[in-house]
Amino acid sequence: MKIKKISTYKYKKNIFQCGEKTIKSKKPSIKSIAGKKIDRFEKYAIKSDTGQRVLAKIYHSDIYGYLSKKIIEFRDIKLTEEIKQFNVPKHVAIIMDGNRRFAKNFELAPEAGHIFGRDKIEEVLNWCLELSIKVLTVYAFSTDNFNRNENEVKSLMDLCTDELNRAVKNSKIHKNKVRVRIIGNIESLPEETRTSAKYIMKSTKEYDKYFFNIALAYGGREEIIDAIKKIADDVKKGNLEIKKISQKTVSSYLYTNGLPDPDLILRTSGEERISNFLLWQLAYSELYFSDVYWPAFQKRDFLKAIRTYQKRKRRYGK
Repeated sequence: MKIKKISTYKYKKNIFQCGEKTIKSKKPSIKSIAGKKIDRFEKYAIKSDTGQRVLAKIYHSDIYGYLSKKIIEFRDIKLTEEIKQFNVPKHVAIIMDGNRRFAKNFELAPEAGHIFGRDKIEEVLNWCLELSIKVLTVYAFSTDNFNRNENEVKSLMDLCTDELNRAVKNSKIHKNKVRVRIIGNIESLPEETRTSAKYIMKSTKEYDKYFFNIALAYGGREEIIDAIKKIADDVKKGNLEIKKISQKTVSSYLYTNGLPDPDLILRTSGEERISNFLLWQLAYSELYFSDVYWPAFQKRDFLKAIRTYQKRKRRYGK
């Protein structure tokens, strides 16, 4: 999918032309218009001393607590409607980072940060459904995470098990035909977590409208090694000729077999590294790093990441 610069988009007969896809422009909603007016007012007001004083009084007023929620709502609606005018990424992958640091800031135990982080996953899935993003992959637990404190690992596994059991009963999963995959070394998970993982995959295996991948006991290098072993075994058995091994062949042996590579990889918490995540698949992915800790990640942060992606020109080495 080729993304053009925003300045090159052309508006003809109420249609935005974007890469391989044309998207009809819809009339902005009243809330979207309000969000646009608020953005313009703030940008204008902040340029002058008088405007800054007015903004300061507004921000410190008792009524601002209520108004701020509406302002955020209107701005999010405005940004959502703007995003829908252009192609959204087909596959978004997220490195959910910052749970423990978030908890530390509030003088809470690390487990509390993981609980807040777990609840954020469902919100993000809903945002993807709203924008018709077909594939979401989240990095929930790496192979390296097994080296953490034993109590923390147990707490994380218990949270994962509870979340999987809760997800299989989630009406939105079934209503939107979301296929859930657990990618990683499933056999290394505790028995209860492993059972829950296999059950949700079995319960959603016939769905094909949306795809939700949860990376558990996952490592990018380990995934590639597993693929190499399977390829070698098939070559040994005579099921595969060495000269026919291609990039497409290797991709078919990965955990994400059958899915498009991520268009956008997003990492929270301000860290700017990949941490052994989807190493083969990210060859041409756009990277986006947010300073916000994962539990504090808001819809506006997500929308800004998608809008930034839309403004980039993907070159694929050209």
